[in-house]
Formats: sequence, C-alpha cells, structure tokens
Amino acid sequence: MPMNDFIAIAMALLLIYAGMACLALAAPRHYDQVWTRDPRAGHTRVLRGAGVLLLGLAILPCVGLWGDTHGMVAWLGWLSAGALLWIGKLSWAPHPAATAAALAVAISLVGVGIGF
Repeated sequence: MPMNDFIAIAMALLLIYAGMACLALAAPRHYDQVWTRDPRAGHTRVLRGAGVLLLGLAILPCVGLWGDTHGMVAWLGWLSAGALLWIGKLSWAPHPAATAAALAVAISLVGVGIGF
C-alpha cells in the first residue's frame, strides 16, 4: 500500500475518532465522566457541531482514495471502527481519551490542510 493511501486512511480514522468523541461528549453523561461537571448549553452545541463537521470531513479522504461509492462504504466502516475505539478508550481512561481526541483533531486537520 502506498504511503499516501496509508495517510488518507489514518486521516479518516483520526477525524472519525475525534468526531465520535465530540458527539459523545455532547451528552451530559459522558461530559461528566470526563470532566466531572455538567456541560453548559453552549458546550453541547459546539461539541455537536464539531462532531458533525469532523465526521463530514472524514468523507474527503475516503472518497479521494476509493471513489464515490466505495469511499462512502469505507467511511461507514470507519465510523464503526472509530466509535468502537472511542467507546473502548472512554471506558478505560476517560480523560486521556478526550486528550487523544483533541490531538487527533490537530493532526487530522493539519493532514487535511496539506492535501491528504
């Protein structure tokens, strides 16, 4: 597998992991699990919006690598993988899971910005 393909797959998975993290943290139960306090209304709106945006951005590397039809199917598969990764990490170590999600956002946005 060429390196560009590997980077595109990594970008998609990082974006999906971060998007799933944002959507989960928009729920008061998971927000409290990570930060031990209730979220403000503004936090939940921002987290939901960021989650949807990140999941939408994750379509770009998938479609760019595999084309329209296969890219969307791959994106759906990566959604499952990203959700399982988030759930496992959240139940094991909540605060580091959120830190990893923030790091995933930074890495993936840099990767998408430079063209991967």
